[in-house]
Amino acid sequence: MWRSLRPIGRSAATGGYRRYAWTGADADCRLWFQMQAEARRLNYEVDRNGNQWAWLGAETYEDVAAGDAVVTGSHLDSVPDGGAFDGPLGVVSAFAALDELRSRGVQFKRPFAITNFGDEEGARFGLACVGSRLAAGQLTRDKAYELRDADGITLPQAMEAAGHDPSAIGPDPERLARIGAFVELHVEQGRALDLSGDAVGIASAIWPHGRWRYDFAGEANHAGTTRLVDRRDPMLTYAETVLAARREAELAGALATFGKIAVEPNGVNAIPSLVRGWLDARAADQSALDTVTAGVETAARDYAARHGIDLTVVQESFTPVVEFAHALRDELAGILGEKTPVLGTGAGHDAGILSAAIPTAMLFVRNPTGVSHSPAEFAAEDDCVAGVLALADVLEGLACA
Repeated sequence: MWRSLRPIGRSAATGGYRRYAWTGADADCRLWFQMQAEARRLNYEVDRNGNQWAWLGAETYEDVAAGDAVVTGSHLDSVPDGGAFDGPLGVVSAFAALDELRSRGVQFKRPFAITNFGDEEGARFGLACVGSRLAAGQLTRDKAYELRDADGITLPQAMEAAGHDPSAIGPDPERLARIGAFVELHVEQGRALDLSGDAVGIASAIWPHGRWRYDFAGEANHAGTTRLVDRRDPMLTYAETVLAARREAELAGALATFGKIAVEPNGVNAIPSLVRGWLDARAADQSALDTVTAGVETAARDYAARHGIDLTVVQESFTPVVEFAHALRDELAGILGEKTPVLGTGAGHDAGILSAAIPTAMLFVRNPTGVSHSPAEFAAEDDCVAGVLALADVLEGLACA
């Protein structure tokens, strides 16, 4: 499975992955998922929001009683030049765990499904977890229709071009009501397991996090003729704000990153008229996050006033702290053993989005370097196998006991 999936959407130049929602690479990943499902005689379907499902013990979700299904899976899309494990490890491990359970000869007593949620990373349209947000009603149809990529293509246009009818997108409470437990396996995006010496861990919570767009508007002019004193250069204000974000994060014990920027007119010999930067901020608690984001905005407005720059700040997305269902988390700990570490994470996941609607839990697989969202992302084969076996044990306890 890993060998067949690994080449899809991989850049020969960087070695990273460019599997963006509703593109050719995404279509190839979706076909791979369908083929894996059909090879295991699972009933395959695509929901109204483009999320993929492979069912055992049911033709579709409509055949499942309320709260009865056990579901696992993750996503197959990537960030720009992302790694091979973030998302795909959870999907590959889900199919492998099913294979393991079948080899054990266990019988499922509850309907079971493997899923691939669409557009988790938000690399194309700027909003993470689009597929699960739509299903959970956290993204309305109207707001989804407003999403555009860098080329101005709207989400519904992209979906239609990929062969999916966008007219039906929206909340899917009937489907979610059938799910009694959702368990997502994911490579750890950090080094907690490496430092503790454990191959697998259980998630406790996801930190509150969000994305803020900063628009710094100045005045375009000639880089070779405009005196420094006469300039209204938004790049200076942006640069000072980036440094302020680092200082505020250090003071609050949080994380703040400007990782994406757009410049107009984007000429080497032109002073920019507009610099647009996106702030990603995360913290262990809401108070620390509020402190960081308020501090960054205050500093940015002070710099903007000093340089004659107009500043607009827009919160594009926000996810409050997610405490995974304690009963389900404790059940996983009981199955895997009390020595299995329980750890929090600053990364967002579909499981976090769905937690408001259904009981969710997560398993993490050790990442020896802690690197993620990079071609250098890595997990050792032995640890991946340990993750599969842990997931199989969990699924056996939840769906087969």
